[in-house]
Amino acid sequence: MSPRGAARRAHGGADVAMALVASLGIVLAGAVSGCSMDLLKPGAFDMFKQPAASSTVTASSGPALPGTGNPSRAAKAAPTPVVGTQSDETPPPPPAPVASDEPPEPSTPALDRVVASVDGDPITMREVKEFAAQRGQPIETDDFASSDAAKVVVKELIGEKLLEQEVKKYDDKVDDAQIDKYIQQLRQDKHMSDVEFRAQLQASGISYDDLRKRARLDIEKAMMIDQEVRAKVDVPDADIKAFYDAHKEDFTITKERLKLAQILIALPPSPTAAQVSAAQKKAGMIRARAAKGDDFGDLARVYSDDESRSNGGELGWFAPSDVMDQILAAVKPLKPGEISAPIRTSHGIHIVKLEEHQVPGVQPLADVKTLIRAELVDEQSGAQLQKWVNSDLVKQHYVETMY
Repeated sequence: MSPRGAARRAHGGADVAMALVASLGIVLAGAVSGCSMDLLKPGAFDMFKQPAASSTVTASSGPALPGTGNPSRAAKAAPTPVVGTQSDETPPPPPAPVASDEPPEPSTPALDRVVASVDGDPITMREVKEFAAQRGQPIETDDFASSDAAKVVVKELIGEKLLEQEVKKYDDKVDDAQIDKYIQQLRQDKHMSDVEFRAQLQASGISYDDLRKRARLDIEKAMMIDQEVRAKVDVPDADIKAFYDAHKEDFTITKERLKLAQILIALPPSPTAAQVSAAQKKAGMIRARAAKGDDFGDLARVYSDDESRSNGGELGWFAPSDVMDQILAAVKPLKPGEISAPIRTSHGIHIVKLEEHQVPGVQPLADVKTLIRAELVDEQSGAQLQKWVNSDLVKQHYVETMY
């Protein structure tokens, strides 16, 4: 048995697999807070700077910013002079066209036509159609003025542009430690060692620097959503109780399970007394640090000889029957979050943390209240996000549509 399986009984139990994933699958925005952030999905970023082919402004949600002007509005055409209305003289024939070697200037393609703008930055028809296709809502027509579907997508893309402007306010609120922790959690969720994770990044064509940039943007977006959206969602205790009463089957545990993490100080098959003494001394030092509040995962990454060290010692969920007798006896009396005294087995000295303990029966409301609140906040965050964008952000920026 490998040290990775040391917490299991030698005679049974399925191994906890360290499965590799086919692709990294990074999703920008939403990975941290877990709330609905459809408007934050990246859209097309090819900003076409051509002036609008049509100068008719059909809607404007705010006054022009002082001193910026509006380059998309065409100047009023001068009145056409009336010729020959006050005379019987026959007007002279128009001059013959003059031949030229210069090719005629091409008209602006429809896809490059500007259909909206945010703070003077244009949004083209091409951009809208690409954005719609990414969302599985293809737009076939070029006549946006008569297409309700096109208008909806334009509004959604404007919302994304507004959020992109807002998230810049959080650039200086994210530090390297937060990015490190975010990437570490992402790697642990994929059950990968650091070497495996970097290899998967390389195979996916993503540099580590690019990943850090994406992680920073994820964190910034999550901060913005937490502060501007989730924090403003009010969930009364009565709603939490009603949800609990209506979904008690979801909070009913049918089988006992233990979620464990460990730090293993390995010993050879036939250790000497000196080796055992040294391992026990080291385990005692680590246990003391954990008891004082040092992060268990960080200690595991530094000191553990088990391959679970790359995941901060996380072992996952076990049925009691799958856990070795010595370890089960040490962790059963613990409360979630507590850490065992050093435990000697044939693999070495274990320090085990009981992370969660699920006991058959209906979980008390107090134990799941935080989870229910988060669930209800998630449900209401989409509407709150739309309200924030449509009621607040459009008033803080100059937005117009031109179709």
